Amino acid sequence: MDLHRDPPRRTRRRHGRGVRGPLAWPPVPAMRSRAERFDELVIDAATRFERHWGRPFPDFELGVEDVPPSDPAPWEHEEVPLGRFFAGDTRRDPRIVIYRRPVETRTPNDPELGLLVAEVVAEQLAALLGVSPRDLDPGYEGD
Repeated sequence: MDLHRDPPRRTRRRHGRGVRGPLAWPPVPAMRSRAERFDELVIDAATRFERHWGRPFPDFELGVEDVPPSDPAPWEHEEVPLGRFFAGDTRRDPRIVIYRRPVETRTPNDPELGLLVAEVVAEQLAALLGVSPRDLDPGYEGD
């Protein structure tokens, strides 16, 4: 008898069913994170506005960040921004950034989240194009 051999390892095979798998498979909406769902809302809104605009938008970068930087520019208001438009220059394309957490905290449910995301994206795209947000989104109700 070999006393130096390791004892057999117990695995998580209760009732002979084998190794357990993921809780939700195949991939279902429950497997996406809130950040991934938010990213999809932003992209869907921008795509919808481009179709409504009728021609391609100029080149720009569209991004989502969790929160805005903690040091606002001197000309910005005291309130937390929901999105920002950064004008481009010779080395860099214009950039639009939507801030996920401030937008999410202003909406109580998913349908209203989609509406607010569309409103913020419309405002930032309008700044990029130099038009009114109503030109991109006929249902725009912002200030």
